[in-house]
Amino acid sequence: MNISAVLLAGGESRRMGKDKATVLFRGKPLWQIQIDLLRKLEPAEIFVSARTDPSWRPDDVQFVADDPPSRGPLSGIAASLEQMHTAHLLAFAIDMPFMSQTYLRYLCNQIEATVGVLPKIDNRAEPLAAIYPREASVDFQRALSGADFSLQSVVRRLVESGNVREISVTGEEKKLFRNVNELADLQSA
Repeated sequence: MNISAVLLAGGESRRMGKDKATVLFRGKPLWQIQIDLLRKLEPAEIFVSARTDPSWRPDDVQFVADDPPSRGPLSGIAASLEQMHTAHLLAFAIDMPFMSQTYLRYLCNQIEATVGVLPKIDNRAEPLAAIYPREASVDFQRALSGADFSLQSVVRRLVESGNVREISVTGEEKKLFRNVNELADLQSA
């Protein structure tokens, strides 16, 4: 697939109490589950975005630093859009272990030449399992240089400009987007 992919792993994991990436889920660390999932899509390149280069990063995955001061996933997506060598970037959060290869491939099949896709659950966009076109880099950089670091604001502008198309998430698909923020989230899974 001629896209790039970034695993967003730059959060502080305050609610989890330890690095989410290394937390075991069904016997594997979250980072491994997510990298394996991205590899199945066969992207042209895979990045991991974090504040510092994680010790768990595989050699074939490129590190992209969240430029200080880090603005969370906004920084990671912006930096990855600047480094990628393809026309589209799949941004994917480390803490969504229920996501499926089938659904991510479905998203990949919805992109157009300069248009990405953004899942929408009810009235809220899901920017951490979305595909952005290279052209979105301008919007991300503008947000980083401003005062509003909300991804919701950035993706709203991308939808309005036509650079990203919203895709409604069905009731059954909602469970794919469930994220884990606390140890209790893992235990209830």
